[in-house]
Amino acid sequence: MPDRLVFFAAGSLAAVLQDICSRFEQTMGRPVDISFGPSGLMRKRIETGARADLFASADMEHPRVLHRRGLAGRTRLFARNELVAIVRAGIVVESDTLLETLLDPDIRVGTSTPNADPSGDYAWRLFQKAGVIRPGAYETLDAKAQKLTGGSISAPVPGGRNLYGWMLEQGRTDLFLTYRTNAVLAAREVTGLQVVEVPEALCVGAEYGITVMKNAPEQATGLRDFILGSEGQAVLMEHGFGLP
Repeated sequence: MPDRLVFFAAGSLAAVLQDICSRFEQTMGRPVDISFGPSGLMRKRIETGARADLFASADMEHPRVLHRRGLAGRTRLFARNELVAIVRAGIVVESDTLLETLLDPDIRVGTSTPNADPSGDYAWRLFQKAGVIRPGAYETLDAKAQKLTGGSISAPVPGGRNLYGWMLEQGRTDLFLTYRTNAVLAAREVTGLQVVEVPEALCVGAEYGITVMKNAPEQATGLRDFILGSEGQAVLMEHGFGLP
């Protein structure tokens, strides 16, 4: 039995990479152990000695940090995503009124945790764009946003539940800014959730990067190339990701 490849990846990649790794195992015969979590926290685990052969992040910077520190090879862009808003049932909001809804003092806004999770960093970029459109909006959103996920002390979610759907269903927040791919899964799970497009002036895209660790076995590069190849890219599209 060949040694298992160890793969660290962003939580938003869970469904698609489980699918891709299953196909890789069937094709190449090399088993893969894959762990998911906030990209920044996964990077810190690698920096403090955790074994990983590959790392796939929801941004380009975390794997580039590992490269600059001599722990990994160069970073390859392999997928794209974008922020949308998931809104709980009972709140009426359209794309062109999203900013007003975000700024409404009665609306609770949930995000992931900046620095630990790129989804949080992307949310704050959206807040910065809002501040350009409407003076004072950044300060309002920076103060009111609830960092509910992606941190080292974020509340656990019941097993098998979609994180964002569960939080909205439980009334932890009224609106959550997250990736489109997460929103699609949440809306499938919880009846009544609304997925709202971010207007072009506020739109923030996410770029996903992958790197192979130094001294990783040769088949780690094979798995990276499988993800970058036609079959891997087709699976990413099936799960709602955009391509490089």
